[in-house]
Amino acid sequence: MPAGSAPLSYAEFQRVDVRVGRIVLVEDFPAARKPAFTLQIDFGADIGVKKSSARATKHYSKEQLLHRLVVAVVNFPPKQIGPYMSEVLTLGVPDGDGEVVLLVPEQDVPVGGRMF
Repeated sequence: MPAGSAPLSYAEFQRVDVRVGRIVLVEDFPAARKPAFTLQIDFGADIGVKKSSARATKHYSKEQLLHRLVVAVVNFPPKQIGPYMSEVLTLGVPDGDGEVVLLVPEQDVPVGGRMF
């Protein structure tokens, strides 16, 4: 366990709602402090289209992101990022240089599917 991390109960983990969504719109985010895109992600009929931002400009072009499946936390409160209100947290991990690599399903799956 990483230093400073408290154990998490399974019940606490279950409260984190992680879903699969499909990116339906990608735009540049020039107001961001670090290069980033703004995203609109479709999570299906129950959740709908939500906004997010991602500092994923090193490994992905806007064209590569459009229609890509991604994984996001959908039950955090909205967060103001500069002039942009992000509604979900799109998940990624750092590469060896600290640049974002998005977490994605390795197969095509229905949007809105919940991680378990």
